[in-house]
Amino acid sequence: MPWRSMTPEDMPLVQVLADTIHVSHPEDFEILAERQRLYPPGCLMLTENEQAVGYALTHPWRYGGPPPLNGLLGKLPAAPTTYYIHDVALLPTARGKGYAMQAAERLIAHARAEGFGNLSLVAVNRSQAFWERFGFRVVSIIGLDAKLVSYGPDAVLMVRDLASPT
Repeated sequence: MPWRSMTPEDMPLVQVLADTIHVSHPEDFEILAERQRLYPPGCLMLTENEQAVGYALTHPWRYGGPPPLNGLLGKLPAAPTTYYIHDVALLPTARGKGYAMQAAERLIAHARAEGFGNLSLVAVNRSQAFWERFGFRVVSIIGLDAKLVSYGPDAVLMVRDLASPT
Protein backbone atom coordinates (compact mmCIF):
# COMPACT_ATOMS: atom_id res chain seq x y z
CA MET A 1 0.00 0.00 0.00
CA PRO A 2 1.45 3.41 -0.90
CA TRP A 3 0.35 4.97 2.42
CA ARG A 4 3.05 4.98 5.09
CA SER A 5 3.66 6.63 8.45
CA MET A 6 4.61 10.29 8.24
CA THR A 7 7.90 11.34 9.83
CA PRO A 8 9.14 14.76 10.99
CA GLU A 9 11.40 14.77 7.93
CA ASP A 10 8.30 14.65 5.70
CA MET A 11 6.96 17.96 6.96
CA PRO A 12 8.52 20.19 4.26
CA LEU A 13 6.88 17.94 1.65
CA VAL A 14 3.58 18.09 3.52
CA GLN A 15 3.77 21.90 3.46
CA VAL A 16 4.35 21.91 -0.30
CA LEU A 17 1.42 19.53 -0.81
CA ALA A 18 -0.84 21.56 1.51
CA ASP A 19 0.03 24.81 -0.25
CA THR A 20 -0.66 23.22 -3.64
CA ILE A 21 -3.87 21.39 -2.71
CA HIS A 22 -5.47 23.82 -0.25
CA VAL A 23 -4.99 27.22 -1.87
CA SER A 24 -8.23 28.43 -0.21
CA HIS A 25 -7.38 26.91 3.20
CA PRO A 26 -3.71 27.73 3.88
CA GLU A 27 -2.06 26.48 7.03
CA ASP A 28 1.33 27.43 8.42
CA PHE A 29 4.16 24.93 8.67
CA GLU A 30 3.96 25.04 12.48
CA ILE A 31 0.33 23.89 12.40
CA LEU A 32 1.04 20.88 10.20
CA ALA A 33 4.23 19.95 12.07
CA GLU A 34 2.46 20.18 15.42
CA ARG A 35 -0.21 17.68 14.32
CA GLN A 36 2.49 15.19 13.34
CA ARG A 37 4.47 15.80 16.55
CA LEU A 38 1.43 15.46 18.84
CA TYR A 39 0.06 12.26 17.30
CA PRO A 40 2.44 10.46 14.91
CA PRO A 41 0.25 7.30 14.65
CA GLY A 42 -2.46 9.38 12.96
CA CYS A 43 -0.28 10.99 10.31
CA LEU A 44 0.26 9.35 6.94
CA MET A 45 2.13 10.07 3.71
CA LEU A 46 1.05 8.88 0.29
CA THR A 47 3.77 8.17 -2.21
CA GLU A 48 3.52 7.12 -5.81
CA ASN A 49 6.67 6.29 -7.78
CA GLU A 50 8.67 7.54 -4.78
CA GLN A 51 7.02 10.98 -5.01
CA ALA A 52 4.86 12.50 -2.26
CA VAL A 53 1.35 12.90 -3.67
CA GLY A 54 -0.80 13.13 -0.56
CA TYR A 55 -1.05 13.08 3.20
CA ALA A 56 -3.43 12.57 6.11
CA LEU A 57 -3.32 14.36 9.48
CA THR A 58 -5.53 13.03 12.28
CA HIS A 59 -5.56 13.05 16.06
CA PRO A 60 -7.68 12.51 19.16
CA TRP A 61 -9.84 15.54 20.01
CA ARG A 62 -13.04 16.83 21.62
CA TYR A 63 -16.32 15.98 19.90
CA GLY A 64 -18.25 18.98 18.59
CA GLY A 65 -15.34 21.40 18.78
CA PRO A 66 -13.16 21.09 15.69
CA PRO A 67 -9.89 22.98 15.98
CA PRO A 68 -9.79 26.38 14.30
CA LEU A 69 -8.33 26.39 10.82
CA ASN A 70 -4.61 27.27 10.92
CA GLY A 71 -4.60 27.18 14.72
CA LEU A 72 -2.18 25.43 17.05
CA LEU A 73 -3.61 22.76 19.35
CA GLY A 74 -1.05 23.19 22.13
CA LYS A 75 -1.69 19.67 23.38
CA LEU A 76 -4.13 16.83 22.91
CA PRO A 77 -6.99 16.51 25.39
CA ALA A 78 -6.43 14.20 28.34
CA ALA A 79 -9.85 12.62 27.76
CA PRO A 80 -10.58 12.87 24.02
CA THR A 81 -14.14 12.20 22.86
CA THR A 82 -13.56 11.82 19.12
CA TYR A 83 -10.92 10.81 16.65
CA TYR A 84 -10.58 13.90 14.47
CA ILE A 85 -9.63 13.80 10.79
CA HIS A 86 -7.91 17.12 10.23
CA ASP A 87 -7.06 16.54 6.59
CA VAL A 88 -6.83 13.92 3.89
CA ALA A 89 -5.32 15.62 0.85
CA LEU A 90 -4.28 14.27 -2.53
CA LEU A 91 -2.73 15.95 -5.55
CA PRO A 92 -5.05 15.86 -8.60
CA THR A 93 -2.77 13.26 -10.24
CA ALA A 94 -3.39 10.88 -7.30
CA ARG A 95 -7.17 11.18 -7.31
CA GLY A 96 -9.48 8.53 -8.72
CA LYS A 97 -7.09 5.69 -7.85
CA GLY A 98 -8.68 4.56 -4.59
CA TYR A 99 -6.10 6.23 -2.34
CA ALA A 100 -8.63 8.37 -0.47
CA MET A 101 -10.73 5.26 0.13
CA GLN A 102 -7.64 3.44 1.47
CA ALA A 103 -6.92 6.34 3.80
CA ALA A 104 -10.51 6.49 5.08
CA GLU A 105 -10.59 2.75 5.74
CA ARG A 106 -7.21 2.86 7.47
CA LEU A 107 -8.22 5.81 9.68
CA ILE A 108 -11.52 4.20 10.64
CA ALA A 109 -9.72 0.97 11.55
CA HIS A 110 -7.14 2.90 13.60
CA ALA A 111 -9.82 4.82 15.51
CA ARG A 112 -11.68 1.59 16.24
CA ALA A 113 -8.49 -0.18 17.38
CA GLU A 114 -7.69 2.73 19.71
CA GLY A 115 -11.12 2.45 21.32
CA PHE A 116 -12.76 5.61 20.00
CA GLY A 117 -16.55 5.62 19.73
CA ASN A 118 -16.61 8.00 16.79
CA LEU A 119 -14.64 9.94 14.23
CA SER A 120 -15.35 13.51 13.22
CA LEU A 121 -14.19 15.95 10.57
CA VAL A 122 -15.09 19.16 8.82
CA ALA A 123 -15.88 18.36 5.19
CA VAL A 124 -14.80 21.08 2.74
CA ASN A 125 -14.43 21.46 -1.02
CA ARG A 126 -17.51 19.37 -1.81
CA SER A 127 -16.11 16.31 0.01
CA GLN A 128 -19.31 15.61 1.97
CA ALA A 129 -20.54 12.92 -0.45
CA PHE A 130 -17.20 11.10 -0.25
CA TRP A 131 -17.35 10.89 3.55
CA GLU A 132 -21.01 9.87 3.50
CA ARG A 133 -19.97 6.70 1.65
CA PHE A 134 -18.02 5.74 4.79
CA GLY A 135 -20.93 6.25 7.15
CA PHE A 136 -20.25 9.86 8.13
CA ARG A 137 -23.29 12.09 8.57
CA VAL A 138 -23.69 15.83 8.93
CA VAL A 139 -24.34 17.03 12.45
CA SER A 140 -25.42 20.45 13.63
CA ILE A 141 -24.08 21.84 16.89
CA ILE A 142 -25.37 25.10 18.33
CA GLY A 143 -22.73 27.82 18.29
CA LEU A 144 -20.44 26.13 15.77
CA ASP A 145 -21.55 28.02 12.64
CA ALA A 146 -19.04 30.88 12.98
CA LYS A 147 -16.11 28.47 13.24
CA LEU A 148 -17.33 26.41 10.28
CA VAL A 149 -17.57 29.51 8.08
CA SER A 150 -13.81 29.97 8.52
CA TYR A 151 -13.35 26.64 6.73
CA GLY A 152 -15.34 27.82 3.69
CA PRO A 153 -18.93 28.25 2.55
CA ASP A 154 -19.65 24.54 2.08
CA ALA A 155 -18.04 23.38 5.35
CA VAL A 156 -20.05 20.94 7.46
CA LEU A 157 -19.23 19.01 10.61
CA MET A 158 -19.56 15.27 10.07
CA VAL A 159 -19.40 12.31 12.45
CA ARG A 160 -19.05 8.56 12.02
CA ASP A 161 -20.35 6.39 14.89
CA LEU A 162 -18.04 3.40 15.23
CA ALA A 163 -20.80 1.27 16.71
CA SER A 164 -22.23 1.23 13.19
CA PRO A 165 -20.68 -1.34 10.83
CA THR A 166 -20.81 1.01 7.79
